[in-house]
Amino acid sequence: MKPARIAVICIAAVAAIGLALVVRAMGSSSSAPATPAAAADTQPKARVLVAAHDLAPGKKLTEADLDWKEMPVAEVNPLYITDGATPVPAKPVEADAKAEPAKPAAGTVEGQPSAVAKVARAANDIATGGAKADYVGSVVREPILAGEPIVARKIVRAGDSGYMAAYLEPGMRAMAIRVTVETAAGGFILPGDRVDVVLTRQLDNNNNATEGGASDRAKHAAGTVLENLKVLAVDQTTRAGDDEQSVVGATATLEVTPKDAELLALAKAEGELSLVLRSYADTAGPSGAVRGAQRAAVAARNTSVRVYRGGAPEVVTIP
Repeated sequence: MKPARIAVICIAAVAAIGLALVVRAMGSSSSAPATPAAAADTQPKARVLVAAHDLAPGKKLTEADLDWKEMPVAEVNPLYITDGATPVPAKPVEADAKAEPAKPAAGTVEGQPSAVAKVARAANDIATGGAKADYVGSVVREPILAGEPIVARKIVRAGDSGYMAAYLEPGMRAMAIRVTVETAAGGFILPGDRVDVVLTRQLDNNNNATEGGASDRAKHAAGTVLENLKVLAVDQTTRAGDDEQSVVGATATLEVTPKDAELLALAKAEGELSLVLRSYADTAGPSGAVRGAQRAAVAARNTSVRVYRGGAPEVVTIP
């Protein structure tokens, strides 16, 4: 036999032995039990609402501040906020030992949502924003770290007790004034808008007294005392609806500094206050008391005196 043929036969024999070993190894691996890691991947999971990044107290939550994170159902705390698609096991209920346990619906894995439930959840998220949309606009009460699950005690939702105190900027105060449809721009002032406060007051009748003591028609003066103030709420509404274009209320709550609160209280006592709606393009200016408003309010009071000469009154205006 030629040496070349002997070499070919040897190579073929080695290849056949190697192929047999590979086939045997594949058969043994397929019959082996699943590894713990593979078993862990099949555990049912729930989507939990978490912070997308670090959140500081006073932060008003937006869509970008929230995110979903998948967690094994066994590790989900009842206080966590979930999307509701995956049922979280409750405490076991005592039942007849002979009773047959409930079977999962066809096409589902026990403890996991069916394909129909997943499709329904996705459609609901597209239409309404899902459970995440319910917490947009809430205010952070305590620090929340990135990836930390959102719990109710660390946030204040709109309408909840303590929402206004959490929503206020540090160092600011909330003060309400009485408004009507006429004094609130026809009801088109919504929470979050910026307004100016105009004071209309009646001048002292002594300015218009005649020699006989009679007075003409009362005269009024108007002026802006506060400008570019943020509207926190109209009545108890802190956030207007998406399709709401106007809100008619009896009070408007404004965000002011402590000093501006004193000036606003004085203006309320002196006359009628009106809110003037500012354009969105005109909200970057200074906020608070108009320069010289306090001096003008003091100077506008009692600028005339009545002097009696020979029994006849005479009004003298003080410059």
